[in-house]
Amino acid sequence: MGLRLLLILLVALLVPPDSKPSPELAGIAHVAFRVSDVAKSREFYQKLGFQQSFEFNDPGKPPVSYMKVNDRQFIELYQRNHESQALGLMHVCYEASDIATLQKEYVSRGVNAPEPRKARAGNMLMVFRDPEDQTVEFTQYMPGSLHFEDRGKHLAEPRVGSHLARATIAVRNLPEERSFYFGKLAFEDLGEKGTVRLRLPGPSGDEIELDSSSPAKTQIALSVPNAEGAADELRRRGLAVQKDREGVAVTDPDGAVVIFVRR
Repeated sequence: MGLRLLLILLVALLVPPDSKPSPELAGIAHVAFRVSDVAKSREFYQKLGFQQSFEFNDPGKPPVSYMKVNDRQFIELYQRNHESQALGLMHVCYEASDIATLQKEYVSRGVNAPEPRKARAGNMLMVFRDPEDQTVEFTQYMPGSLHFEDRGKHLAEPRVGSHLARATIAVRNLPEERSFYFGKLAFEDLGEKGTVRLRLPGPSGDEIELDSSSPAKTQIALSVPNAEGAADELRRRGLAVQKDREGVAVTDPDGAVVIFVRR
């Protein structure tokens, strides 16, 4: 028996027959917040150094502002059009390098994932619902899209934090939601005590946190080289800085907490 054939047989014996490849993601593409006043929220994120990449402001429709963290990550601000709509996180969107392949992999894992479609901004988009009917979104940036054509633009310096490292998602049934992200979407459970944090599959290192506390916190984490240096810069920009167990934090006009952590 040749050495190569022997190696193939050994791999077949070591890998369970029902194992599946991990559907890798490139990272968090954006978080979408519903806000009470887009102009006020935009001004707040501009103080963090983020510029508006583009916006949609159609007559008769609530405006949407796309604040740029870096060339691949954005904070989307959706104007609330009725007081009954809850403020805070609407959804997290993840970037896929090959969204068509990702969709097929998710379907093979039992996820009701529709075929990707082209969205208004020009990127490919796939949207489905988690067990609690919350939106889960995936995108692939495409040449010619508004995001793609804005690369290298609207990158003010200094930005206080230039990478969106984590988003917190409010959930009701923590075990069920953890099982969905871990078992179906192949996120890696970090096993941190006292919280449920999961790392996106792939090399990005980006994370989500599932929060079942009441009231649930709305927060994102941005990575910085030095938390104290970030705190000094935030104070110089007129922002109230709070201590956080991981670093320092500021609060946006609607109560969303932005944490600055050393990555």
